[in-house]
Amino acid sequence: MASSGNEVLSWTSQDPRQSQLFGSYGILYRFQTDTNSQGVSVTTLWRAIRANKEDRVAKLEWAPNGGLGRAIIGKSTLPMADLVRPDPRVYNGRIFNGPDGYQYRWRPANNSTNDVVLQDQNDNVIAFFRPTRPQRYNIGEVHGELHFVRNAGAGVVMHPPLMDTVTVTAMLYRFVMAFGL
Repeated sequence: MASSGNEVLSWTSQDPRQSQLFGSYGILYRFQTDTNSQGVSVTTLWRAIRANKEDRVAKLEWAPNGGLGRAIIGKSTLPMADLVRPDPRVYNGRIFNGPDGYQYRWRPANNSTNDVVLQDQNDNVIAFFRPTRPQRYNIGEVHGELHFVRNAGAGVVMHPPLMDTVTVTAMLYRFVMAFGL
């Protein structure tokens, strides 16, 4: 996966539910997990819109056993499992429907860097997650990079509704792979 022309975000923390994604301009996304008054773990995805101002992108309410619960993205509520449905055609592949109605697939790239690629409905790689050796930064310890391939496919991966969904599903993919769900 060449990285020229990509938007690359460094991803802190081994636990993606409590992590930050940042670039050269600072933090763009932040996952924050807390326990609500009913004892349910809730992960909120925040997106920086300007200095000291964030918008809530998504809320993920985990099941009582720590498994997948429900996701609230924008005005849509759906089971988290719908965002990481197993793809019977691809080993460790997970599919979801994007905000544009098209189907997308996270899958291992089977390359030397252990990338996990996101393919659009035409099998174009529009984003990928690359695990990295842990490295300390002032924002936190980085365990991977999320690359958005700007000009791939329809060229819309950087548009907020899709970029936000890609970020949520990348986090869920990392979670389900780590815990064998």
